[in-house]
Amino acid sequence: MKDFVRLFNQLDQTTKTNKKVAVLKSYFDTATDMDKLWTIAILSHRRPKRSVRTALLREWAAAEANLPLWLFEESYHIVGDLAETIALVHPNLESKNDKSLTEWIQFIIDLKPLSDEDQKEKVRWAWNQLDERERFVFNKLLTGGWRVGLSQKLMTRALAQHAEVEENTLTHRLMGDWRAETSDYHDLVEATNVADQLSKPYPFYLAYALEGEPREIGSPEEWLAERKWDGIRGQIIIRDGELFVWSRGEELVTDKFPEFQDLTEALPNGTVLDGEIIPFKNGKPLSFSTMQTRISRKNVSKAILKSAPIVMIAYDILELNGEDLREKPQVERRKLLEQLLQNHPTEKLLISELVDFSNWNDLVKERLKSRENNVEGLMLKRKDSTYKIGRKKGDWWKWKVDPLTIDAVMIYAMRGHGRRANLYTDYTFAVWDDEKLVPFAKAYSGLTDKEINRVDAFVKKNTVDKFGPVRSVKAELVFEIAFEGIAKSSRHKSGVALRFPRIHRWREDKPAAEANTMDDLNKILAEFG
Repeated sequence: MKDFVRLFNQLDQTTKTNKKVAVLKSYFDTATDMDKLWTIAILSHRRPKRSVRTALLREWAAAEANLPLWLFEESYHIVGDLAETIALVHPNLESKNDKSLTEWIQFIIDLKPLSDEDQKEKVRWAWNQLDERERFVFNKLLTGGWRVGLSQKLMTRALAQHAEVEENTLTHRLMGDWRAETSDYHDLVEATNVADQLSKPYPFYLAYALEGEPREIGSPEEWLAERKWDGIRGQIIIRDGELFVWSRGEELVTDKFPEFQDLTEALPNGTVLDGEIIPFKNGKPLSFSTMQTRISRKNVSKAILKSAPIVMIAYDILELNGEDLREKPQVERRKLLEQLLQNHPTEKLLISELVDFSNWNDLVKERLKSRENNVEGLMLKRKDSTYKIGRKKGDWWKWKVDPLTIDAVMIYAMRGHGRRANLYTDYTFAVWDDEKLVPFAKAYSGLTDKEINRVDAFVKKNTVDKFGPVRSVKAELVFEIAFEGIAKSSRHKSGVALRFPRIHRWREDKPAAEANTMDDLNKILAEFG
């Protein structure tokens, strides 16, 4: 554990990429296999599930520090991180324990089935065995709120250097739903024939957003254009007569989409397709809110299958007859994809059709039709590009349609987290319904640091009421709220739900009385919902 805490401190104290990789590689060089395995799991978002309720941890920490709970809660709101708050208020002690990282994680896992009182005694014992930094890291593991300035890609790079395995190969091996509790380090990282390679997807290639004009990326002759579909990015894998469906978030979602099972008969073995899984009915895409009825359910009922049928809009082929195609040019992969779907037609697989254009102005016009086509915009792909790993600039661009917008009044504010824990940064917005303000969206991004400080000062001077960390404020500030989509919702008081709401700009030129109304919101719903 001491070595892992030292690693955490070193990673926390540098912003230099090469330094982070070096210290992590050095840690891997000396750690035991099980500690390495748990470190990989923690840094790839596979940490153990929370075993103790945070409300209890706050009570116990306040008692240990001899503080009233309200004062602990106020301290927590200021610090912005529960693990750090507990570590800071607890009496500072010297380290008394030499348990390994693996032993401490097992200690945390073993808390789950215990009674509240037994959990309390064990957690208090642990706090009293650790110094402040060890206690902080222990609390991070205990609460599940793990964040450190290190991407999974950098972790994989360090591990690849330590294990002397190619980074691309290792990235592939680490995808999936493996668990540290049931995995073997050698089989996962070093073995040449890992047992579960059959199901593993390829790392996804991600596009950057095109902010400027398309002419800035070169000649139109160098590019292919497709619609940008609004669904779930995924890979369909057929190997040895078995089907596997993976989401971009490295989640195995085969059970969510039983309709795809027939593809094991329709497609040849050794096929991997990349595309968008979307709800599709009567020859056209349905809204993303329809897709949410599928992904939010543990069990997919017959009624859901009927009301929200799905297809994959395939736009790339990564493997055919067991051959990795990622190094082939985009146009060549496209031809192979077209041939595959022509030779093996199935209603559950559609191809993402190319958008015909001879100059960039043609695409400007096509982009404006995006909402008519039930898509988010256009994808631009360089004809000679290979299929890369992760987000790379230059060859794939997403050119989304401009967002929908509406002017709204801020009525509630809540403190943020981390470095913004002392500022009110999370806001609730409302529109007018006759003379009442009806809340319809929350947003916390889109303002500059300077603007956030000004809004924070307004909140503190114009608070009407308090509800825990939330403040009700005078209805005076107007903001333009941007969003990607809108749908009916019985769960919201306004009757609508927005997709990806964020603050577009602060309308300091507009008084609250001139903000938009529920009628305006419903008109947008009628046109674009």
